[in-house]
Amino acid sequence: MSDLSQLTPQHLWQHFATICSIPHPSKHEEALAQHIVSWAKERKLFAERDAVGNILIRKPATPGMENRKSVVLQAHLDMVPQKNNDTEHDFEKDPIQPYVDGQWLKARGTTLGSDNGIGMASALAVLSDESLVHGPIEVLLTMTEETGMDGAFGLQPNWLKSEILINTDSETEGEIYMGCAGGVDCITTLPLSREALPAGYETFKISLKGLKGGHSGGDIHLGLGNANKLMARFLAAQTSELELRLLSFTGGTLRNAIPREATLVVAVPQSKVGALKQAAADYLTLIGHELSAVEKGISLQVDAFECGSKALTQDSQNRLVGLVNASPNGVMRMSDSVKGVVETSLNVGVVTTEQDCAQVLYLIRSLIDSGKQYVVEVLMSLGQLAGAEVKTKGGYPGWEPNPESPVMNLVSESYKKLFDTTPHVMVIHAGLECGLFKRPYPDMDMVSIGPTITGAHSPDEQVHIPSVSRYWQLLTQVLKSIPEKG
Repeated sequence: MSDLSQLTPQHLWQHFATICSIPHPSKHEEALAQHIVSWAKERKLFAERDAVGNILIRKPATPGMENRKSVVLQAHLDMVPQKNNDTEHDFEKDPIQPYVDGQWLKARGTTLGSDNGIGMASALAVLSDESLVHGPIEVLLTMTEETGMDGAFGLQPNWLKSEILINTDSETEGEIYMGCAGGVDCITTLPLSREALPAGYETFKISLKGLKGGHSGGDIHLGLGNANKLMARFLAAQTSELELRLLSFTGGTLRNAIPREATLVVAVPQSKVGALKQAAADYLTLIGHELSAVEKGISLQVDAFECGSKALTQDSQNRLVGLVNASPNGVMRMSDSVKGVVETSLNVGVVTTEQDCAQVLYLIRSLIDSGKQYVVEVLMSLGQLAGAEVKTKGGYPGWEPNPESPVMNLVSESYKKLFDTTPHVMVIHAGLECGLFKRPYPDMDMVSIGPTITGAHSPDEQVHIPSVSRYWQLLTQVLKSIPEKG
């Protein structure tokens, strides 16, 4: 953590170093939550938790600012746990290892957790930095945002006292967000039947690696490779020619991360082994050419593999391959009302096969509810054709833009004064918790800002160090400029 101690603003980076040192992947952020509550109470700040584990901390106004409107600074406690295949790291036990690379902060072989760790650190820095000028402050840290927005779903009315909320989960400095997409998970379960392999077959593991991956909302428009889709395409093209039999299909780890890796276990007749290896080499050349502008490190490896499992029957295999290969993926529609922003998308996030069933997990996002519903209906039709069961869960609303938002306009004006340039006011395709906060707090005025983070939800995640300083300047200037109560 020594690299971080040299960075400014010092309070923010000190808190981020502590956050990195305490494991906090989704559903395992309790140790970090307890540390923060203890830290706040040691500083004689009001701190409590609600029924779902969310943290609320209050700090009084600095002298002379008592009559300003109260502001909630909001971040989520958890991080996405993704690592490179050759990295030894237990996200539930091992600290993140950040390091400075020029103007960027990165992690060694894993996600960094700057999403939303920098926002969380900035909120804690506001609590600890006594040199700041501000009105009454509340800090809300929510549980398990990345895998279902559990904390936001559980937030109750009348707990927060503020009129304004500043969400810190945006990932481009110089952009101010006033709206976001809603989302829903879709789970397709396909029954499988198996049978013994014919005599004379040899078994192989085919591993696709080296894709960039990324955020299934913020990066979905970039045309990145999806490992699940690429593997299904290979199977669809080669099954008949190679007399290929499928034993297992595993790809992706999270529904909100574009899958970087996928693995097949297949068997082919001994006479087709050479053809399988050549087909894989040819396919690697093909997709390497098609994706050359966005994917530079793709690898496709075929290795002999001992496996005692039975193969899928031909009917089950055809249904599974057809299901994944025919699944839509990526941008479905661009927005007409917000130019340059994706309206509706989906990510074929996770494919798994068990002994008697396969499961495909999708995350659908849309700025409009009807867009979400349309994609759900497409997947239900596809599941019906494949003989699969399709269910949805975890739906959450979008955050409807309000161009007349006072706090959004205050943030925009503060940015202009600080940096002599006009920020971009945006609607983000990724999911933010603000839409859910509007349920218990419909009148709360909300805005979202943050530093520049690239590669979120992948081991390539990095945060731009100078942008953190600019974000901090903006945040503290906004807090200083919050108007008086009406």
